[in-house]
Amino acid sequence: VQLQESGPGLVKPSQTLSLTCTVSGASITTDYFYWSWIRQPPGKGPEGIGRITWSGSTYYSPSLKSRTSISRDTSKNQFTLQLNSVTPEDTAVYYCAGYRGSFPPELGSLYDNDYWGQGTQVTVSS
Repeated sequence: VQLQESGPGLVKPSQTLSLTCTVSGASITTDYFYWSWIRQPPGKGPEGIGRITWSGSTYYSPSLKSRTSISRDTSKNQFTLQLNSVTPEDTAVYYCAGYRGSFPPELGSLYDNDYWGQGTQVTVSS
């Protein structure tokens, strides 16, 4: 299974950050798959953003919930992150990750997932 993040590397403050994760080697609708977004700001540890399940249910980090939306396009086998009203504090490397099982890992634990992308740098700056 491979995951690949894509999207703009530079976003202006107050705008919406939008990233897509394209999954190959597995269907995002296969039972018990959890698909997550995680980010790592410079000099800090990983931070969980949210996830979408094989059935389309979503869960968001309480600290980001008011600004976050995760959706999916099953026809393209992709899931998407939208983060609204970004500030320079949202500058980070953004990762998508996948886990299959009954008990998904803690949201911010990138490497406890079964699969993850290489990450994409997003900078918020005017």
